[in-house]
Amino acid sequence: MTDSQGQPPQSHPQAYPQSVTGERHLQAAPAGPARRTGLARLWKDWLEPIVFALLITQFIVTMVAVDGVSMMPNLRDGERVIVPKYEGWLHRAGIGEFGRGDIVVFKPPQAASEVVPTLRRDVAGLWTYRPYLIKRIIGVEGDRIRIQGGDVWINDKPLDSSFTTAYWQEQGCWDRDSAIANQATSAQQGMMPDQLELTVPEGHYFVMGDNRTANGSEDSRAFGTVPLSDIAGRAAFVVWPIQRPTELAYDCQNSRAGQASPEKESALRSLPAPAGFGELSRQLGE
Repeated sequence: MTDSQGQPPQSHPQAYPQSVTGERHLQAAPAGPARRTGLARLWKDWLEPIVFALLITQFIVTMVAVDGVSMMPNLRDGERVIVPKYEGWLHRAGIGEFGRGDIVVFKPPQAASEVVPTLRRDVAGLWTYRPYLIKRIIGVEGDRIRIQGGDVWINDKPLDSSFTTAYWQEQGCWDRDSAIANQATSAQQGMMPDQLELTVPEGHYFVMGDNRTANGSEDSRAFGTVPLSDIAGRAAFVVWPIQRPTELAYDCQNSRAGQASPEKESALRSLPAPAGFGELSRQLGE
C-alpha cells in the first residue's frame, strides 16, 4: 500500500504496544519503591482493620447478647440486639436524652459491684470489671418513683405495665408481696436502704427488668439509680435469631425459661417504648 505520493507510508512509533485484539496496554511501570516495611505491612493487614472495628463498635454501633431472663417476656436469653452507641455519646454531650420505656445497656453502679459478686467479673485474679446489664428505663431525673403491690407509680400516676405484668400474671408468678415489690428500693441485698419512694437524681435513671417475679431482676430497686455516664446506649433492634418460638413459658419454681411452643415467629423487631409510657406522659401533661 502507498500514499498519495506513491511512497510507502512511514511507520510511526506507537505510544503503547498493541495486542492482537487491538487493545492497548500500558508499558510496565518502572520499578517502584522497595517492598513495604514489616511495620507498614502489619498496620495495613492487621492493625488498621482492628482499629477501624474498634472505632465502629465504641462510637457508632455495636451488637450485644441478652444473657439471662431478667427482660422476659420482651427479650429472651441469647437474643442479639443492636445498640446505636452514638446516641449515648450525643446524650452525654447534652444532645438529646434517653426516655422512659427505652431499653438500655449499662454498667451497674461501682458501689453496687463492690458489694454484690454477680455485678462484677474477675479475670484470672488479675483485674475485675463491671459486666453490662440490660434493663428498661422507668424513671428519668426528677421523677418520683413508688412501687406498691407490684405496680409502679411515677409522679403519683400509675404506669400501665401490662406490657410485662400480663405475662407474669398468666404464668402465676407475678410478685406482688415481697419487699422489692412494695418499695422503691429495698435493703434486702445490702446496697440500698428501704425506701417507699425515691426521687431520681439529676443525670440519673431508674431502671427495672421486665421480669417481675420475686428474684427475676437485679435493678434500681436493689442497687439504686444509674448515672448517664454508665449507659452505653439504647437497645434498638433485635437482629438474632431470625426466628424464635411463638410462645415461651416460665418455670416459676426454678426461675428460668420453661417450655417453648413448636410454632415459630420472626424474631427480628424494633424495640420502641411500650404504649403505657406514652399514656403516662399524656397524663403528666408532657
